Amino acid sequence: MLGLRHKISLGFGALLVIILVIGAQSIHHLSRLGVSIDVILRENYHSVLACQQMKEALERIDSGYLFVLLGHTDQGKALIRDNRASFEKSLEAELHNITLADEGPMAAHLQDLYRQYRAVLDRALAPEPVAVMNKAYFEELLPLLSQIKSQADAILQLNQKNMSDANDRARHDAATARRRMYILLAVGAALAVVLIFFTRRWILRPIHRFIRSADEIRRGNLDLVVASDSHDEIGQLSGSFNSMAASLREFRRTDQAKLMRIQKATQQAFDSLPDAVAVVDPDGKVEVATESARFVFGLKTGASVEDLPFGWLVDLYHDARGSGRLATLEGGRAIQQFVHGEERYYRPEAVPILNGDGEATGMVLVLKDVTQLREQEEIKRSVVRTVSHQLNTPLTSIRMAIHLLLAEKVGGLNEKQVELLLSAREDSDRLHEILSSLLDISRLESGRLRMELQALAPGTIVADAIEPYRREAQDRGVSLQSDVAGDLPAVWVDMPRIGNVFGNLLSNALKHTPAGGRIHIAAEANDGWVRFIVSDTGEGIPKAFLPQVFEPFFRVPLQREISLGAGLGLAIVKEIVEAHGGTVGVESRENAGSSFSFTLRRADKFPKEETA
Repeated sequence: MLGLRHKISLGFGALLVIILVIGAQSIHHLSRLGVSIDVILRENYHSVLACQQMKEALERIDSGYLFVLLGHTDQGKALIRDNRASFEKSLEAELHNITLADEGPMAAHLQDLYRQYRAVLDRALAPEPVAVMNKAYFEELLPLLSQIKSQADAILQLNQKNMSDANDRARHDAATARRRMYILLAVGAALAVVLIFFTRRWILRPIHRFIRSADEIRRGNLDLVVASDSHDEIGQLSGSFNSMAASLREFRRTDQAKLMRIQKATQQAFDSLPDAVAVVDPDGKVEVATESARFVFGLKTGASVEDLPFGWLVDLYHDARGSGRLATLEGGRAIQQFVHGEERYYRPEAVPILNGDGEATGMVLVLKDVTQLREQEEIKRSVVRTVSHQLNTPLTSIRMAIHLLLAEKVGGLNEKQVELLLSAREDSDRLHEILSSLLDISRLESGRLRMELQALAPGTIVADAIEPYRREAQDRGVSLQSDVAGDLPAVWVDMPRIGNVFGNLLSNALKHTPAGGRIHIAAEANDGWVRFIVSDTGEGIPKAFLPQVFEPFFRVPLQREISLGAGLGLAIVKEIVEAHGGTVGVESRENAGSSFSFTLRRADKFPKEETA
């Protein structure tokens, strides 16, 4: 039994033999045709051309002699001299191109006749009476001329006949070669058809059978058996394929049991999680979910995220899948849900599951229960608000008492008493500022602070906001620059509050930028927003502390000696900007400066009512 390798070698070997035979025949016949053409062009053509030139030269020599007889001696001799050189050159070419058996004696006889003609011609051209020259011409020169021309014609006819014979042989060889090539091509085509038929039977048909079997296995059909009617490599491959399918069937039986155990264990582990968590496949179908996710949000196994009545959840899923990164709701806001009649809050996140190529192959939806955290924050706000209100009244009395004492309304003071009272006034002013900031944050968080919005150009906002800080920047040796295009769209803004935002950002920048540094204010527009950027060349903020800079009472530990504030300025900035419907951000590198930014809504994109 021939193996697949032998079958392929047989088929391609036969084709190779056909190609070699056709190639050898082609080379042989082309060589013969080349020889025939060479005979025509090289051997005979030059002789024919030489004889023709000799005849023409001889005619002109004769004409020259007649010119001499007619009295044109100089013109005649010049014509004889030029054409005799041409005749002798052609005669020399013929003598060196003897290619036929009879051509040699004929050329030698032609040479001998020409010697006689030349001798008679030289004697006849000597000064003689005209009658003598006429006699020499008619009795000697003219007969020799006729003999030379006849001999040249004979040589010419001999070469032309050989050329005709060579042409006939070339035609015969070409016809023979054409017939043989037709026969070889027909045999080769027939053999190729036979080989294609057997190649399809030996190779292509089994391969197609394997492709169909592989597709069946891909669809999960492991019960198939590949039939084989040969004992070559294809037959061996069929046996191996059937063994593989049997092994896969065994693996599937064991893996199914193992998978069931893993699924049950995973479900039990999920049910023990306090948060609502669901794993979603690439098609948006829920694969596994915690009990709270199923009960509160309907994320049951097999359910589609697209079919749930939560538009924010669908948007979150698509954002994470499209970006390949963690996705949260804008501003990290929480979703309100009622569970058993109780109000609860959840903060949703979508975490994509990425493969090695960075493509999302699934999604983990995490809905953190932040109800307790919100309650704690509300309690903290209530305590801060209550304490701020309760402290404000006695603090006002203390400040008034210090003012009266320093004004010496109740008696004179010595130097030490004045120093102590000045220190007490400075501390009471700082405490008053802290209480005012706390009350502002409380009002902003509760929504009780009414915003008086108006549409203003960004250039006007920046110019009015930075003007009060130009003198301080000059005193500190810091360059204060603004770069705001005049064609930026207007934004909705409460100017006093935004002035407070710029005030906090510029104050911080001035505190942390050394002399010779620079503070730069810029603005840029995008689809629905105008983004303002306040950047400096100061000491910067360590990366580890960037997520906390907008939290109340937070100060960068290594910068406490620079600022004596309570760490409420950036918290107020965040609350004011978010009250405008915008967002805040920060970028910084140590010893390279910081860049704080915030966004405001464009007046041409949002109506005033939507912003309020």
